[in-house]
Amino acid sequence: MNRELRTPGRLKACGVIVLFLAAIGLVAYSASGCAVTAMPAAPASTVQQTATAATPLHRTLTATPRVSKPATPAGIPALATAAAMPGLLATATPPAASGALPTPTPMSIALGLPTPTPLPIVPIVPIVSIVPIEPTPDGVERSIGVPILMYHYVSTPPPDADIYRTDLSVPPALFAEHLDRLQAEGYTTISLYDLTAFLTQGTPLPDKPVIISFDDGYRDNYANAFRLLKERGMTATFFVVTDFIDEQRPDYLSWDMAREMLAGGMSIESHGRNHVSLAGKDSDYLVWQTLGSLETIQYELGVRPRFISYPAGEYDQRTLDVVQSAGYWAGVTTQQGATHTTDDPFELARVRVRNTTTPDKLAELLQAGW
Repeated sequence: MNRELRTPGRLKACGVIVLFLAAIGLVAYSASGCAVTAMPAAPASTVQQTATAATPLHRTLTATPRVSKPATPAGIPALATAAAMPGLLATATPPAASGALPTPTPMSIALGLPTPTPLPIVPIVPIVSIVPIEPTPDGVERSIGVPILMYHYVSTPPPDADIYRTDLSVPPALFAEHLDRLQAEGYTTISLYDLTAFLTQGTPLPDKPVIISFDDGYRDNYANAFRLLKERGMTATFFVVTDFIDEQRPDYLSWDMAREMLAGGMSIESHGRNHVSLAGKDSDYLVWQTLGSLETIQYELGVRPRFISYPAGEYDQRTLDVVQSAGYWAGVTTQQGATHTTDDPFELARVRVRNTTTPDKLAELLQAGW
């Protein structure tokens, strides 16, 4: 049946729906008269053919899937075709009954690339800092004679050296003679930790103990003294100026040198941050000097130092109080002497060794009965 529909206005009466129906062939549309005529029903095959050839929207809604063979793009080598890479066009395996998805093929295998070598797993090793535990005093008063030898340079002074540089310099050959004389006289090198253990708890010491110490941390301590000490199985204590090492001054130790010396059985202790006198200073400045150098050594070497050598041997009672509160166990001075008691751990005396100290003179100093 044909039915003609007319409306007063053309575009307003037709609308989008009429245009859509006309596009798919269900009605006939007359632009001149804005007439819409219903079309007779077409056979099912005709409808399906019409729908298939319709707009892209209708093509996506058809029940029959579209199958086409992909063509090799122009300019792609034959090795990149489907025949050369069957893994790229392999039919996906249906999911298992349990609903688990199949394991995807690694891209390196699908593309025929070599399997990448896994990167090694590097374990994270925490930095361990060794903090020596102070021996608990047992309350017993003790006194002992242990010479603490005080060295500075172990090198031949330059021709233009002043009197101080010359006086503080012991040539390597002379230092070797000192060490040989110590061993010939039956002396055994110990550390300040050993001396502290005896004074606080009575820990036994060898028959003829001696402590070898170096102030300032000069580079020749590593190049000459450390080598000669190791050759003889002896130990020593090195008091370093931490800011000088941080500044990488060429005449002073580096932190790598200090680490090697520590690993070789030597003790690395504090001589302040920048070798400034600690006498007459306020508490804040003393904390900066003493605690600052202590923490720097602990950070760099992983061992907390427990002894300090007062720069230039200058200090006062406030210095002693701050040094003790900073966690030090004892301090060494430039005062001449070799007898130590439980009453003076922060004012330990030493024996100065000079450029003119011969092996015989050293033997006399050790037997002086300070």
